[in-house]
Amino acid sequence: MSARSLRAAGAAPLASILRAPTPPRWVEDAVGHLPELLRDHANCEKKAASSALALMFAYAEDTPLALALSRLAREELRHFEQVVRAMSALGVPCARQRPGRYAQQLRRALRSSDPGRKLDLLLAAALIEARSAERFQLLAVRVPAPLARLYRELGASEARHFEVYTGLACGVAPAQWQARLGELAAREAELVTTPERLLRFHSGPLHLRPTPA
Repeated sequence: MSARSLRAAGAAPLASILRAPTPPRWVEDAVGHLPELLRDHANCEKKAASSALALMFAYAEDTPLALALSRLAREELRHFEQVVRAMSALGVPCARQRPGRYAQQLRRALRSSDPGRKLDLLLAAALIEARSAERFQLLAVRVPAPLARLYRELGASEARHFEVYTGLACGVAPAQWQARLGELAAREAELVTTPERLLRFHSGPLHLRPTPA
């Protein structure tokens, strides 16, 4: 299904999907801890591809979903490669990091079985993509020039991805998806505005010095 078809099917506009903006303090924290941010960003791109593939396996009978997410997964892996190249140019080595709370806590709000699980997985992915797009836009004006260009490009890509996910969600539950999106968006907003100890791409602002990655 094309992006145009997905928008026609009911994909939500970016401005309407997030219940709270990223706190300005998170932007300051991110700019001040760029190596940690970049390492987590690279991990996020791999996770995004993995999540798309997991949905394809979980709902193998849904051909439109499989085709849309196959394209999306390939793009996420290209993004991973771009981030690693940017890290290399900036002298930031790859390293294992402890995961933040964001994805784990958001997934705890999802229903554990179908009917309902499929819709929730699509909406959670949409929220993650929308938050990513917002944060790329915020960071693009604060990071070094080569990275700023990449972040502007990635912001546009993530905005397309959230349209894919909300379009698919609309196809799964035309009458319910918007109300459920509102419920999950409220939890997502709590997670990105509540201070925490680890700086991550989707974390809240820091309330203590960051724990070593």
